[in-house]
Amino acid sequence: MNSRQRRGVILLLLSVLCAIGAFVGVLSVISDVKSKVGPEVTAYQLKNNVPPYTALTTGQFEKIEMPERWLSANAVTDLADIRGKIAVTTLKKGSLLQSDMMVDQPALQPGQQEVAIMIDAATGVAGKITPGSTVNVYATFEGEREGDPAQSKIIVTNAKVLDVGDLKALEPDPEDRTREPTDAVPITFALSSLDAQRITYAESFAKRVRLALVAPGGDSTVPDKDRTYELTKDK
Repeated sequence: MNSRQRRGVILLLLSVLCAIGAFVGVLSVISDVKSKVGPEVTAYQLKNNVPPYTALTTGQFEKIEMPERWLSANAVTDLADIRGKIAVTTLKKGSLLQSDMMVDQPALQPGQQEVAIMIDAATGVAGKITPGSTVNVYATFEGEREGDPAQSKIIVTNAKVLDVGDLKALEPDPEDRTREPTDAVPITFALSSLDAQRITYAESFAKRVRLALVAPGGDSTVPDKDRTYELTKDK
């Protein structure tokens, strides 16, 4: 082997050693990154915005992989957890799904039925009534005959709210020139047959219908004698 061949062999060996060193360096960097990032786990993010109180379905989310150490403790890692759930607020596109973003969807009890009425936004509990809330329903009626006093009545107590719709602008009845255009919200209740009749009657004939939010765990039972109020009888 002449000197030129020996130089060629030496250069080849050096090249191989450099390649091995570079490979070992890359493996070291990858190992270091993995040790800092940790194992990856499954999470889910929203494909599009989801309005509040909307039932959640698997088609609203896409699966992603991310480091476990970067995932919050309440992140949802199994879409089975959304079964029977609704969004509690507007869920933004790209947001990671978390357990505090959803609640159980209210369900009807035996003997109940869904009834939806439009509630004037100004006389409801704006922004505080959500699915699952309990409310008392008040209605104000004008006197049956001219000169009769107006009355305020508690139409329904402990009405369970199933759904709260979007704010809508309502035009007044053309025959009632005293009423101006108002904003109203459709609210769906779970009611017995009798309470359903009471609340629909109030929506049709009452001058105003107002909701009173009942505190969780509170006793909102109202005796029959206290369900009707007249200013002239107030002492």
